[in-house]
Amino acid sequence: MTPGADAPAAVGAPGAAGAPGAPAVGEDLGPRLDGLVLPNTHGTPVPLAGLRGAPALLVLLPYAFSRTCTSELGELRDGLGSLEATGVRVLAVSCDPVPALRAWAEQERVGLDLLSDFWPHGAAARALGAFDEVNGVARRGSFLLDAGGVLRWSVLGPSGRARPFDAYRAAVADLVG
Repeated sequence: MTPGADAPAAVGAPGAAGAPGAPAVGEDLGPRLDGLVLPNTHGTPVPLAGLRGAPALLVLLPYAFSRTCTSELGELRDGLGSLEATGVRVLAVSCDPVPALRAWAEQERVGLDLLSDFWPHGAAARALGAFDEVNGVARRGSFLLDAGGVLRWSVLGPSGRARPFDAYRAAVADLVG
C-alpha cells in the first residue's frame, strides 16, 4: 500500500489520488454547477446555482444506509448547528434515488438538505470530478465554497473510511474567520 493512501487527499493538491477532473482550490465552481438541479428528499428541486450568496459545504456520500455513510450523516446531523451558526449551508449529496434518501433521512432524523444526484446519474458528482465510474456512485468528496461560489477547501476520502468532522469545522473556521 502506498504510504498515506488511507488518508483523505486534498483535491487539486499535487499527486492527489483519484483527483483527475476535480476542481482546484480557488476555482469558481459556477460553470461546473450552474444548470444542475437536484431534488431533495421531498422531490423539491434545489438548483446548485442557488448556492451563491452564502458559503456552502457539499458532502458527497456514496451509499445511503451503508455503515460509513450513515456514520458520516449522523455526524453532519449532530454538528449541523455549529456549521450553520457560521452562515454555512450544508448539503449532502448521494446518487441514490429520492425515495431511498427520504427513508434514510427519516430513519436517521436528519434535518439538513439531502439531495439526490440520481438522474442524470451522478451529474453533480461528475461535475466535481468525484464520480466513481466503476461502481456508479459519488466518491467520498467534500467541497467548501465561499459566498461567490469559489472552491476554498476540498477533500476526497478513500472508500469505506469516514471523513473526520473536525476537518469540516477547521475548514469552515478558516473560511469565515
